Amino acid sequence: MKDERTPVIETRNLSIGYLLKGRKQKVVHEALNLRLYAGEVTCLLGLNGAGKSTLLRTLCGFQKPLSGTVFLQSRPLESFTQSDFALTVGVVLTEKTNAGGITAYELVSLGRHPYTGFFGRLRKEDHRVIRNSLEAVGIAHKAQNRVAELSDGEKQKVMIAKTLAQECPIILLDEPTAFLDVTSRIETMGLLRKLAVEQQKAILLSTHDMDMAIQMGDCFWLLDKHRSLACGAPEDLILQGTFGTFFEKEGIHFDETTGKLNTAIPLDRVGVEGDFTTSYWVGNALLRNGFRPSSVGREYLSVFCHSSSELRIAYPSGGEQIVRSVFELIQAIKTKRNDE
Repeated sequence: MKDERTPVIETRNLSIGYLLKGRKQKVVHEALNLRLYAGEVTCLLGLNGAGKSTLLRTLCGFQKPLSGTVFLQSRPLESFTQSDFALTVGVVLTEKTNAGGITAYELVSLGRHPYTGFFGRLRKEDHRVIRNSLEAVGIAHKAQNRVAELSDGEKQKVMIAKTLAQECPIILLDEPTAFLDVTSRIETMGLLRKLAVEQQKAILLSTHDMDMAIQMGDCFWLLDKHRSLACGAPEDLILQGTFGTFFEKEGIHFDETTGKLNTAIPLDRVGVEGDFTTSYWVGNALLRNGFRPSSVGREYLSVFCHSSSELRIAYPSGGEQIVRSVFELIQAIKTKRNDE
């Protein structure tokens, strides 16, 4: 089915890379035909050296393409003035901000620069936008705190608020959760998803946080320096087997049943069925201990998850056993394997 939506960013036969001495080119990727849409979070994933930052810098205009064209809202990127670009695209880079001496409010107010003219005077409307931006990211209560006083997660929220103050339809972020603890990562990704849905922003972010990307991303752009880029919904890429091939290497296996990378491919199958939450965590424990969670089958041991405190083991020989915890379950299965 053809997608009839109009992309806010589109690339046509784009080649990215670097110019070397003697007018030689170092091509990182070529023939890239990409589309970014409003109302979606698109996650750019790949191993280190895959070209994620190079692609983002090219889409931002910070780095010229080797060939091909980048279109912003159907206009060639090179036709944008610096002011036009600032009204269209907000950029949040990986580097930690050094603006520690100013307040969060003052830092967010810099996002109004494209609107304030030569003297940079903030009008009533500018202050309204700044306040709304701080509230949208949940950091309004720290508006008068100096940036140096904020946690890494709070600083990231302020930088996103600054981008919101630009009132631009496109937001590009390079590793927005790189310096954050687990709670702040969840808050930041949840915020970006909320902005995409509620404000119809087109959000593109590079990340190594595979778990959060799978949970929050509408579309994946998968990069690998040795193959063509793959695009699609994360679930489609996982079910088609494409996703795993971009991250698997010797000794590392992507398990499509859990969406996680494991150090080995478990061979001993154990059937799991029952309560969804209990089954998920039983499967997690099985994987860690070298078993492969599968659908229930007569030819191998199966676990029926009635609740977290009632797990029924059915053995292929016909015997059954009730255990009261996941710990007891693993011990029983290990004992059975050792006895065989």
